[in-house]
Amino acid sequence: MSPLVVDGLRKRYNDHEVVAGVSFQLQTGECFGLLGPNGAGKTTTLRCILGLSRPHAGTIMLGGLPVPEQARQARMRVGIVPQMDNLDPDFTVSENLVVYGRYFGLADAAIRARIPQLLAFAGLEGRASAKIVTLSGGMKRRLTLARALVNDPELLVLDEPTTGLDPQARHLIWERLKHLRAEGKTVLLTTHFMDEAERLCHRLAILDRGKLIALGAPRELIAAQIEPQVVEVYGEDAGGWAHAHAARHARRFEVTGETAFCYLDDAKPLIEDLEGRPELRYLHRPANLEDVFLKLTGRELRD
Repeated sequence: MSPLVVDGLRKRYNDHEVVAGVSFQLQTGECFGLLGPNGAGKTTTLRCILGLSRPHAGTIMLGGLPVPEQARQARMRVGIVPQMDNLDPDFTVSENLVVYGRYFGLADAAIRARIPQLLAFAGLEGRASAKIVTLSGGMKRRLTLARALVNDPELLVLDEPTTGLDPQARHLIWERLKHLRAEGKTVLLTTHFMDEAERLCHRLAILDRGKLIALGAPRELIAAQIEPQVVEVYGEDAGGWAHAHAARHARRFEVTGETAFCYLDDAKPLIEDLEGRPELRYLHRPANLEDVFLKLTGRELRD
């Protein structure tokens, strides 16, 4: 049985359809990414999945239970890491875990027996009696992740779990998520970091303007959507150079500000051209998931 099945999901606000017929399902033990620019419908989709918002059409089965009809029972099997930390500042680290566990009907003794394991997972050994205000942002995020495991959930829903963290804290969260993935936990992850999705996700869906526009494994999407090599050309006249010369070497190019993005099968001829142009700088790299995302959703800023 799939931990989550979404079929033909639709949700509108007034006359605006923010989720337009989205369908996907998770496989047990996989990390599934839900990506999209601001306003793509990710948050609304999550709210419908968790029974916090009623869809206008479609079906949702969460842990084998229909949502929203049995949303409360279904959420008992789910661990949630919200976009913003909602730890209680009046409680200590361990008290936050105990109080949260009570929402799932767990006895205090059972929760306290799990606390050492949860704190070790979060790298917070010795912090059980610490007040929340004394923790760094990375510590709070790791505690929120550990708290989501207090009920030993079948599915973890992580809404942008590393937003606002420094690189060290992000990498530590990634380590913990890889550990959960290795244990066979099923994870639904939303993120704006394409490197995060590429590192962690077995499969992912890209949403844009309420519609699912791509679905598959990260490397499969990259191979299907983008030329294998990318050369980013920087400089005041990068755009002028690209319009005059890039088409001779690249299958496709885009100019954004002072950067020209050239997509190629073989970068050697283009790089030889650039070597004779000291006024321009360049970066040669393999194509990645961010290239796919920008090709499918565009480079314009979304609010």
